Amino acid sequence: MQTQIKRIDENSVAEAKEILLSGGVVAIPTETVYGLGGNAFDDTAVQKIFAVKGRPADNPLIAHVHTDYDLSKIIDYDTEIAKKLRAAFLPGPLTLVYPSTGKVSKYVSCGLNTLAVRVPSHAGAQALLKAVNLPVVAPSANLSRHVSPTSAKHVYDDFSGRIPLILDGGEAIGGIESTVCDVSGEVPVILRPGLITKEQIAAVCGDCLVYEHKGEKQVKSPGVLYKHYSPRCETALFTTVAQAVEECERLRQDKRVGILCESKWLDRFVGVVCYDLGKTPEEMATRLYAALRKAEEECDLLIAIKPEQRGGVMDGVLNRLEKACTSKDVAH
Repeated sequence: MQTQIKRIDENSVAEAKEILLSGGVVAIPTETVYGLGGNAFDDTAVQKIFAVKGRPADNPLIAHVHTDYDLSKIIDYDTEIAKKLRAAFLPGPLTLVYPSTGKVSKYVSCGLNTLAVRVPSHAGAQALLKAVNLPVVAPSANLSRHVSPTSAKHVYDDFSGRIPLILDGGEAIGGIESTVCDVSGEVPVILRPGLITKEQIAAVCGDCLVYEHKGEKQVKSPGVLYKHYSPRCETALFTTVAQAVEECERLRQDKRVGILCESKWLDRFVGVVCYDLGKTPEEMATRLYAALRKAEEECDLLIAIKPEQRGGVMDGVLNRLEKACTSKDVAH
């Protein structure tokens, strides 16, 4: 199979629509990361996504819909908190988990009676979703557990010869996946942190809780059970700069060592490749995955330093960084 990358226009959207309606999968851009899209009503298409990605069968998917899609077709009932959050943040990088009608493929939610739904703000994604006028499940368009893709090239690197079409919508500006929030109860519960923060949700709804995984075998959100976002090089994640410096000096003679850190620590490292995460949480979210992808091409070992900031968008950045890199709090 030949994989083509095409800029989003009327012709490429029509081609992608034809592939989706015939049970195929295509890669599509969103404002967060690129997704591997398939018809949420089609068992074969959904199973194909799991197979192509190598995704565990108990890791649920998110259904993407356009701004005017009738949610009553796929969710069992709406809630006041869901209505408030949709009005405040959608379209945008927020996924809401509702009680499901059970009309989408049974493989989407992995046997659960809930459905995660997202309305992306990316104009290209909206054009395709309006063209097909059905929910499109679209987990990140990377091989399972690899670094999520923020460009069409990243998708091609993972899926060349495995999918027919990648719609190129430019660099993803968000950089990390959407916040996933359960709105099936009286209080919203964040299942996966992202660009829409706990503080923002609480400001709209009056309160917001954060889910803590306690060993449950089934979860309502992707990004909870497994190691994710990992580059194909050795990694080491440190809390302090001193530990990272010591590790770098110890190993740099024998390995191609790279450093991933926020801007203020760059001058502590001389003679090694450095990947600048930036200064703000938003910058770090945007740059993280691209830096991890670049590092795996250039390094044997990537030493990462946890940013000092906490809360807000940084919760999402730290969540991805901690899943991507092996924690080593004490240099050895």
